[in-house]
Amino acid sequence: MRVGLLTREYPPAVYGGAGVHVGHLVPALRELVDVDVHCFAEPGSDAPPDARTHSAPPLPDGANAALSTLGVDLSMAAELERCDILHSHTWYANMAGHLGGLLHGRPHVVTAHSLEPLRPWKAEQLGGGYRLSSWVERTAYEAADAVIAVSHGMRRDVLAAYPAIDPELVHVVHNGIDTEFYRPDPARDALVENGVDPDRPCVVFVGRITRQKGLGHLIAAAHRFDPAAQVVLCAGAPDTPELAAETERAVAELSASRTGVVWIQRMLRTTEVRQLLSAATVFVCPSVYEPLGIVNLEAMACGTAVVASDVGGIPEVVADGETGLLAHYDATDTAAFETAVADRVNELVADPERAARMGARGRERAVGEFAWAEMARRTSEVYESVV
Repeated sequence: MRVGLLTREYPPAVYGGAGVHVGHLVPALRELVDVDVHCFAEPGSDAPPDARTHSAPPLPDGANAALSTLGVDLSMAAELERCDILHSHTWYANMAGHLGGLLHGRPHVVTAHSLEPLRPWKAEQLGGGYRLSSWVERTAYEAADAVIAVSHGMRRDVLAAYPAIDPELVHVVHNGIDTEFYRPDPARDALVENGVDPDRPCVVFVGRITRQKGLGHLIAAAHRFDPAAQVVLCAGAPDTPELAAETERAVAELSASRTGVVWIQRMLRTTEVRQLLSAATVFVCPSVYEPLGIVNLEAMACGTAVVASDVGGIPEVVADGETGLLAHYDATDTAAFETAVADRVNELVADPERAARMGARGRERAVGEFAWAEMARRTSEVYESVV
């Protein structure tokens, strides 16, 4: 069986969870099936040695970026004839899978990493492109031969957002984690280089500056964090200039109210992330929408306790009271959510031994239940169900 795997992100050009997912899934899948990777690339950029790259055709100045995406999808669709099955990731590549399936008569599998109807803030970033991305996603999902959801929570969201899909076609295959790389790391040079005191408790966030990740809620909650703890924000790549300015103001206000606020805005190397996660007393994931949350698995694999919102697939990863603590998110009462996050963080900062026990159990859970080899096997079973 030859699989055409279609994705916007592919290593080394990875900026989000879908790219992390694909980067680890492909090597594990190649132990089971042949995989042709088709990915996006900027003109003139270096192509990954194991993937076919596609660039957008020229468009008029000022054209919406969503149109460029469709141009890349057309290029992908034209080159999928030799594949037996097509597997697309995110709306960026969904139309390539849909059109390629129609053009070449191949089954199309979609992995649902997120859903456009549940990310209305994307309209702030994409303008009319959000209406186009929503149409692409709906069209591809409703026509797909199978949909893979990365959590049971995500499966429920898929069926609620697109009730025309046959529930029997929606399968759950969790994201995995590379527990050989993400492991407790005793090194602390990355902390010192980034202005973090390795001898002081720290609360760490890692994520893009987007409404989805709830960074604004975390910054608001941090005003109530134990003053003994540092607040380390590994946050960059804002969705919009307005969101960037909003975040700058919020961090400035937080820094004026307490010591130990460290904001790292550049893209960190994965080895730096591993050190920061390993050194953290608590890792915080305040997402308002999260199909699974790979970063929680990364923190757990590094032996760190997690405080997270209870949205989407997060409760399937973070075992409340065992590997971390969950805070209830209610969009109608975000103040209560922020208070709950602060309370749970302070609870673990005040009891580092309990936090360490949770981190150890988190490591065990990541190793035992989220190996990529198992996720690849389950994915191949979905392929077998549609060929």
